[in-house]
Amino acid sequence: MGVPFEALLPYGIIVGLFTFTGVTLGKLRRMQNGGKTARHSIDQWDRQMMDRDRRITGYLRGQSDRPEAPPGFEVNSPWRLEKRFT
Repeated sequence: MGVPFEALLPYGIIVGLFTFTGVTLGKLRRMQNGGKTARHSIDQWDRQMMDRDRRITGYLRGQSDRPEAPPGFEVNSPWRLEKRFT
């Protein structure tokens, strides 16, 4: 005796929606990372280099192959200075 296909329709819909959600969230995460796969276990060095790349290119995961820094990079420092006494 066979199983009527009407009984399997809800399972097909559920599997289809889970698949759609997984693919959509994967695409969104990839778009947020500039088209690259997500990074895991980011340590302090990686954060520092990613911040430097963001200051050079404007993107968190962007990298540049230019040997010299863009104009204005020398005053674009991540270090916060103390207020001067006047």
